[in-house]
Amino acid sequence: MFEKRYSAPGSSPATLLPHLVDGKTRKPRIQCIEYDAGHFEEREITDIQGLISHIDNHKITWINVDGLGDVEALQTLAAHFDLHPLALEDALNTGQRPKTEQFPGYLFIVAQMVYQDKKRNICGEQVSFFLGDHFLITVQEEADYDVFNPVRDRLRAGMGPIRKSKADYLAYALLDSIIDHYYPVLECISESIEELEDDLLEKPSRQMVLALHEHKRSLTQLRRLIWPLRDVVNGLLHDASGQIAEPTKVFLRDCYDHTVQLMDLVESYKDITSGLMDLYHSSVGLRTNEIMRVLTVITSIFIPLTFIVGVYGMNFAPDPPAGRTLPLNMPELYHPYGYIGVMTVMAVIAAIQLWLFKWKKWL
Repeated sequence: MFEKRYSAPGSSPATLLPHLVDGKTRKPRIQCIEYDAGHFEEREITDIQGLISHIDNHKITWINVDGLGDVEALQTLAAHFDLHPLALEDALNTGQRPKTEQFPGYLFIVAQMVYQDKKRNICGEQVSFFLGDHFLITVQEEADYDVFNPVRDRLRAGMGPIRKSKADYLAYALLDSIIDHYYPVLECISESIEELEDDLLEKPSRQMVLALHEHKRSLTQLRRLIWPLRDVVNGLLHDASGQIAEPTKVFLRDCYDHTVQLMDLVESYKDITSGLMDLYHSSVGLRTNEIMRVLTVITSIFIPLTFIVGVYGMNFAPDPPAGRTLPLNMPELYHPYGYIGVMTVMAVIAAIQLWLFKWKKWL
């Protein structure tokens, strides 16, 4: 679900390595949004130096970097906003645990974003936040997908208090969007689990077991992301650095409630998958018992028939010597209806056994 990148073992601290795609660096997509209550400007950035000279510190500046292929651009931003190299290293080395770290003049926040692509596959990537008084820098892994479009639409339309608030409210809005997009992912898993439950009762198969294991693995991964994300929101609620204003903490409480709900959903779905695994084993065992019962009934019916056939398969003399009788020879061997009689007896025995099995409710 997530790609993890680390610095080489033994490398010096704050080693910055570009993200490679197919062995090549990919130029990131940089978007800058500046706004206040009465002003909004959105533009794509091709020259990072031009962006630095254009930044208006009297407005809220949101710089979104999609892609980790241009280390020099990130270093330029870090130099302008005085970002610590270790924080920048964590932004480049994806797979970090969601966390919050306080630096002079800004907060560094790491979150894990989860979404579904066009094929409804569960995907995810790391998002790093650098939250200052008048700026917010977000660094994402890829430019193809993110979950921030609802926030962008609210900024463009000036809906709600977002244009009248500071950068901390923008950071809350982005975090809230990240957290809310866990719900459709879990809903998709829930629908798949319900379908598997119906199929398991009708016709269990090994493919269903593999699907259950895949869902269980996804839920375990989601739990590993939501649990520390809840701690991140809780840490922002109790932030003492002054970067998070008290009005914003009221909204963060709602965000914290969502993380608790997500944890409950993940735990519930994990319990359901475990129960479905037990249901699979029970269904397979019940089906095996049904098959064995049928085979046992068939075997029980043929045991006396096999005995009779075996007795008549003994080597009796069909024609006794002249002038000599064989008193222990089977008389029905010479009866014109002996074969029909024996087959009739065998059919009657089988019918009696079937009636007895039904009377005992074994069939």
